[in-house]
Amino acid sequence: MALKNDKYTYRVTWSEDDHEYVGLCAEFPSLSWLAKKPEVALKGIRKLVNDVVNDMQKGNEAIPEPIACRHYSGKFIIRIPPQVHRKLAIQAAESGVSLNRLASSKLSQ
Repeated sequence: MALKNDKYTYRVTWSEDDHEYVGLCAEFPSLSWLAKKPEVALKGIRKLVNDVVNDMQKGNEAIPEPIACRHYSGKFIIRIPPQVHRKLAIQAAESGVSLNRLASSKLSQ
């Protein structure tokens, strides 16, 4: 049975070690699919995720929520060394922006 509304996060990249394309799914980091063509790697990982989700449903296991469906507050806390904090505070002050705006700008690059 194919997944309805498959909203999982897929990526295809080249694997130099395997000399093939590898299909990956962010919500299922232990799964991958190798293929000679990127389109086949994507199709393979999507089918594999479908099969795993079906097995999980049959076993009444918790199924990962797609990243695209999760709600984010826009806030997270990060710890950095005091000297980095000071350096960023100086950069923000010299740029005439808040530390939050400077950090957000750097993270979005």
